[in-house]
Amino acid sequence: MAGAIASRMSFSSLKRKQPKTFTVRIVTMDAEMEFNCEVKWKGKDLFDLVCRTLGLRETWFFGLQYTIKDTVAWLKMDKKVLDHDVPTEEPVTFHFLAKFYPENAEEELVQEITQHLFFLQVKKQILDEKIYCPPEASVLLASYAVQAKYGDYDPTVHQRGFLAQEELLPKRVINLYQMTPEMWEERITAWYAEHRGRARDEAEMEYLKIAQDLEMYGVNYFAIRNKKGTELLLGVDALGLHIYDPENRLTPKISFPWNEIRNISYSDKEFTIKPLDKKIDVFKFNSSKLRVNKLILQLCIGNHDLFMRRRKADSLEVQQMKAQAREEKARKQMERQRLAREKQMREEAERTRDELERRLLQLKEEATMANEALMRSEETADLLAEKAQITEEEAKLLAQKAAEAEQEMQRIKATAIRTEEEKRLMEQKVLEAEMLALKMAEESERRAKEADQLKQDLQEARESERRAKQKLLEITSKSSYMPMNSGMTALPADLPSFSLISESLSFDFKDTDMKRLSMEIEKEKVEYMEKSKHLQEQLNELKTEIEALKLKERETALDILHNENADRGNSKHNTIKKLTLQSTKSRVAFFEEL
Repeated sequence: MAGAIASRMSFSSLKRKQPKTFTVRIVTMDAEMEFNCEVKWKGKDLFDLVCRTLGLRETWFFGLQYTIKDTVAWLKMDKKVLDHDVPTEEPVTFHFLAKFYPENAEEELVQEITQHLFFLQVKKQILDEKIYCPPEASVLLASYAVQAKYGDYDPTVHQRGFLAQEELLPKRVINLYQMTPEMWEERITAWYAEHRGRARDEAEMEYLKIAQDLEMYGVNYFAIRNKKGTELLLGVDALGLHIYDPENRLTPKISFPWNEIRNISYSDKEFTIKPLDKKIDVFKFNSSKLRVNKLILQLCIGNHDLFMRRRKADSLEVQQMKAQAREEKARKQMERQRLAREKQMREEAERTRDELERRLLQLKEEATMANEALMRSEETADLLAEKAQITEEEAKLLAQKAAEAEQEMQRIKATAIRTEEEKRLMEQKVLEAEMLALKMAEESERRAKEADQLKQDLQEARESERRAKQKLLEITSKSSYMPMNSGMTALPADLPSFSLISESLSFDFKDTDMKRLSMEIEKEKVEYMEKSKHLQEQLNELKTEIEALKLKERETALDILHNENADRGNSKHNTIKKLTLQSTKSRVAFFEEL
């Protein structure tokens, strides 16, 4: 009896010691989170918790990924988390990633958080070279990534070398050309400067719109063999199933859209595809591992469901999200317009203020120069007055000397000369005295004229002094009114007049608002077509520009294949369109014969 009680107590204590929770680490593209999960939780419980934490409603694109023996796997929603082949040590790590990709990112990705997560994931795949991107497109995508991170280009802030620490281009692209980091930065910045006015979400969406046209975007590749044992690649994406040559992941040899496939199943390593047309035989292929078959089936089911869902009317939830997104977009657009107007008015006010300050400085300089001119005029007038006085005194002295000379001449004439020699000498002295008197008279006349001229100069100097004083008075009176005008013209720093606009702004979008928004959307479509043409021209121009710097010997097989496709005018979508023009039966037969 005692032994049985002891046994039950021991069993109860063991049950109590078993943990009821475990720690999970969730790694997103830009953050890490940890959660305490209950042992009984299923995959959906954990997935819903992560989505709620992120504020994500477009959950159907995403999943929780983990790795088993170098093979990627996704957490199943209806299976307990700990029943998966996950590591036993805590915290158990899962990566929150996009599992399925949209056909058209702009139409299908509604929430900003969804767009941001896709942007980060696709950007990483391009930089890690999991998605092939040609060099010229890599530069364009890099410019949008810079716009998303740094906002509008400002040459005073974004100076040479500001991208030195950024990873923006695939290493394959950098190694393919004889170009320095500065040369790449210059080309990226040239396009970055053209994206002015785009918000972060707009720049990220432009990035995705370009990336979704890349051949390897959204494709999951798996090694398979057909009945003949030929090694092939199976590509699963949003459009359907594609068969590739193992050496060419860019161009599929065969494509089967999802609307042509009725059923997909596997048994062990053999996969069976049943076409929608029951008259057509099924076709089969083999994969390397059973675990890979499970992953292929998950991706096929999810992509097929989304493919069919896109071709039906949106659910109520999606309609609500799209309506909210439209309202939010309209609100942001109005807010950006308001901010743009405020910024423009601030800039105009600053320009006006700078102009007034410049004008005031100019007037101060003119006043200083006028004051200096006045002082020089006063000094000149004083000098002229002093010189005139001296000249008058000299003229008086010369006149006095001339009178004395005349008296001396008269005295000499009256003196009797007794001898002829004395008479001759006296005549000579008289002649000299007359010449001296004449010279004195001329000098006296010249001095008198000079004195008159000095008086005239003195009068002109005083007139100049009067005009200078008058101009100084005018400048002083203008300067006294300047602060008042400046205060009336320049706007205050915080622009209180705009608060009235903010208070009167309504977020209740009426029919007129929505009509205006519709017209703007139509206008944006036209502008987009024009920009697309301009964009293609720019891409071709950049390709031509850097072609001379390319090192041909470093071209990869994908580079060569892409160039061949470009020369033929082949793109991702028109290639698939051409392949699906053939009948399903002929495509199945072709697959079997590969």
